Amino acid sequence: MAPLIALVAGTAAARLAGLLGLAALDGWQPALRVGLALMFVLTGVAHFASRRADLIAMVPPSLPRPDLLVTVTGVLELAGALALLAPVTARWAAAGLALLMVAMFPANVSAARRRRTLAGRPVTPLGARTALQIVFVAAAVGVTLGG
Repeated sequence: MAPLIALVAGTAAARLAGLLGLAALDGWQPALRVGLALMFVLTGVAHFASRRADLIAMVPPSLPRPDLLVTVTGVLELAGALALLAPVTARWAAAGLALLMVAMFPANVSAARRRRTLAGRPVTPLGARTALQIVFVAAAVGVTLGG
């Protein structure tokens, strides 16, 4: 739920800043880029912080080196977040992040099927995970295709 809050709150705050006169954020596209960037900073940092063990546990058992996969995806999320903030790279970054989210979705399915994190906490059910993923991918596609 925290990534959704980061996306919505970051987008709303950036749009408000644009309405209050910050020219660089004057429009929904720049605001959405900021919201997505905030979301990916939050999720990217989780790959290296307290949620790392849970994220490693989410990787489907058939994939090798879950620790390396979590590290690489975390780096890609953080790099993508930074690239979203530069208008010249934003569209490419959003497209890459959309593809990354699709590629990582099997980890969400795997986690939902196991129903618990490594720490024993319940996980978000697959239906809710899928709905959230659709929102996140749609936001990235919106930046990719937007003006």
